[in-house]
Amino acid sequence: MSLPSASFEKISVIVPVRNEAPTLRSTVEQLQATLPDESEIIVVDDDSTDGGADTLPVSDSVRLLKAQQLGVARARNWGAAHATGDVLVFSDAHVNPVPRWWEPLLAALDHPNVGAVGPVISSIANPQNRGYGYRFKDARLNTEWMSRQGYQPYPVPMLCGCFLAMPRITFELVGGFDAGMTCWGSEDSELCVRLWLLGYELLVVPQAEAAHLFRRKHPYAVDRKLTIYNSLRLIFAHFSGERLTRVLTCFKEDGDFAIALARLADSDIWQQRDRLIAQRIRTDDWFCDRFDMMF
Repeated sequence: MSLPSASFEKISVIVPVRNEAPTLRSTVEQLQATLPDESEIIVVDDDSTDGGADTLPVSDSVRLLKAQQLGVARARNWGAAHATGDVLVFSDAHVNPVPRWWEPLLAALDHPNVGAVGPVISSIANPQNRGYGYRFKDARLNTEWMSRQGYQPYPVPMLCGCFLAMPRITFELVGGFDAGMTCWGSEDSELCVRLWLLGYELLVVPQAEAAHLFRRKHPYAVDRKLTIYNSLRLIFAHFSGERLTRVLTCFKEDGDFAIALARLADSDIWQQRDRLIAQRIRTDDWFCDRFDMMF
């Protein structure tokens, strides 16, 4: 089965993993069953302790990389660095994409200025629940899924990192996921905001769907101070003026704010902010106004 566009020749799916034994194998098998010929799946085992990744049927099309607590953002980047495809698909280890999901995604991706595309995200437990991209709903950067706005691909503020596709060249040009993010949280939101501000578009593709297992707790420890730190990286990298003040005021109410802020102050965020502001062609005001996110 060949790819639908001459612009793309090979798909690489990057799957970061930490203690995903119950679902990893079925996810990889479903990806194998639905991907076109010559595709590859790169599983990045980020210091799992459950042995799930060790049971995978490694082959020319399924590769396993071992890592040591990179966190989601850097694990995705590391997998991408080992990929050979010109389309990168980032997938969680607990998803079930429908057959031929890649056809409408790649067709939508094959347009100027489209930086990333994503399918409808449904719930494995409750298939009737579907999200068509998501948005910030308040100054605390809480998020909400969006309902369907059309039947053809259309712009949305953010796409879930549980299943999204990008041209490899775009991923490299924008610097991939923020390598300063730790553990888990905000890495997909930050990349999506960055893409919009750098002049790209993000499209949700209603013709494609991936079911996702929404869990009540992570299969590994997640330090709240680190999730706050990740949020603060997004805030300082992209927001300015009164919006920056309003958002920070909300986060100051959190008991872990001071520790997270101190960690941020010792990071590369100031260089990151200067670099991105110099490169972007849209402002955070434009982004929030474009998608009616009034905070």
